Amino acid sequence: MSYMEIYKEWLANPYFDEATKEELKAIEGNEKEIEDRFYTELEFGTAGLRGVIGAGVNRMNIYTVRKATQGLANYILKQNTDKKCVAIAFDSRRMSPEFADEAALCLAANGIKAYRFESLRPTPELSFAVRELNCIAGINITASHNPPEYNGYKVYWEDGAQITPPHDSGIMDEVKAVTDYATVKTMDKEAAKQAGLYEVIGAEVDDKYIAQLKKQVKNPELIKEYQKDLTIVYTPLHGTGNIPARRVLKEIGFENVYVVPEQELPDGEFPTVSYPNPEAAEAFELALKLAKEKDADLVLATDPDADRLGVYVKDTKSGEYITLTGNMSGCLIGEYELSQIKEKSGIPEDGIFVKTIVSTNMADAIAKYYNVQLIECLTGFKYIGQQILKTEQTGKGTYLFGFEESYGCLVGTHARDKDAIVATMALCEAAAYYKSKNMTLWDAMIEMYDRYGYYKDDVKSITMKGIEGLQKIKEILENLRANTPKMVGDYQVLSARDYKADTIKDMATGEVKPTGLPSSNVLYYDLNDDAWLCVRPSGTEPKVKFYYGVKGTSLEDADKKSAELGEKVLEMINSMM
Repeated sequence: MSYMEIYKEWLANPYFDEATKEELKAIEGNEKEIEDRFYTELEFGTAGLRGVIGAGVNRMNIYTVRKATQGLANYILKQNTDKKCVAIAFDSRRMSPEFADEAALCLAANGIKAYRFESLRPTPELSFAVRELNCIAGINITASHNPPEYNGYKVYWEDGAQITPPHDSGIMDEVKAVTDYATVKTMDKEAAKQAGLYEVIGAEVDDKYIAQLKKQVKNPELIKEYQKDLTIVYTPLHGTGNIPARRVLKEIGFENVYVVPEQELPDGEFPTVSYPNPEAAEAFELALKLAKEKDADLVLATDPDADRLGVYVKDTKSGEYITLTGNMSGCLIGEYELSQIKEKSGIPEDGIFVKTIVSTNMADAIAKYYNVQLIECLTGFKYIGQQILKTEQTGKGTYLFGFEESYGCLVGTHARDKDAIVATMALCEAAAYYKSKNMTLWDAMIEMYDRYGYYKDDVKSITMKGIEGLQKIKEILENLRANTPKMVGDYQVLSARDYKADTIKDMATGEVKPTGLPSSNVLYYDLNDDAWLCVRPSGTEPKVKFYYGVKGTSLEDADKKSAELGEKVLEMINSMM
């Protein structure tokens, strides 16, 4: 069927409610809008669903959520498992509670019990709940840091991580196989509750989750002694982090915690920011204003589903607040955790430090210093979760820390996704520890640069929406794949990795060896002088991203080299547009 035929089918089919039909009637005659809503189905990818809220097959609505859940239910039923239950969480976005209910009732209608959180919860708590409740899967209704018009649907498997092979492709196939929306099952909520297929969860899981976080504290006595000398400003950016972040900080002993009042309460419209992303400077405007009023030592922001943490730290020498990138905060927390493990119990012989391929090479230097194995995995924290599962299944390897450049890390193994609540706790603890040594977190960062080298990493991205955008992203990757660059700016390409073809080519000898990682549409170039460039389409947004990193002899030198390489990357992008 053409997109116009599908549009007319939605208008005529009694299965779709009147509110949906009224929304679709309002765009009658707007062919471009109709095409965008109906030219393709909202893709259920390896990260689940993510899209603009609205009526149509290429939108997030109760019907696309039901369809995805029916596919998931069909896959679960084919596993022949006794674990026929699924945990469901949701964030503060528009329609999140409704989508959570639709998913729960579709599962219930298929004989699969749904544990639905009573109100919004962070992504990492959902990851924890999947294993705590012995579920076969988990669903989280969230679009993370996307603009307000978006929502999403993430799927987790029984290990608590987002779905990886073979389950991701198996679930995707089942979702695609659901071609008639009217065949999707659902049932009445009260009937589901009476049948024991819909259970509301809350405080009991919260308590167990927080207890697991508190077990990760390395220096409780230093927190008690120095917390009075620390002032912390925190913002949940209208999302899910407010209650758990404040609770864990209070319970481990931090008293001087100030929450940005304008951003404290959940609000799916995100009225104080256009883009609720802790990577963006705009997200910190109100927090930094409060920080200056309170003379705060550190300023923290979690994204709406509280899996990613943004950080500013105060440099007491200049009095300025300095932003830490995800690479910087990840390395700072990782360094602290490893140093304390070494000091208190000794580094395990089989210790592992995990990072994604687009994360900083400083991680490699830290792993070498502490004599632990560095493991690289594909972009996406689920692959770090996969490494934790591997240690459990094989009995080999002790997970010590894992992070990715996109502001996500995990201290401990209570969850299998990045956890901004435990990261908030760990960073505040680290601040108390360094305070005991008359150091700030910025002093600690400078000490790391002096020890490991002045690494600087950045990313350039271009957004290309719609049908034409998707095609252009595809062409950029195909062009680079067919024409490996010999130089990137002033840097020589030493080797080229193609994770889709599973090849690493030595540019000098022509020797080719496998990457050893799953297939992914990613290209990576190792450059001289410890520099690098990686190109990949975003898994959650209509973007293609160019990640790059350099190593300098000082902060100024690293900044200069990064700026120069960034300009060359932009030139490369423009030449392909």
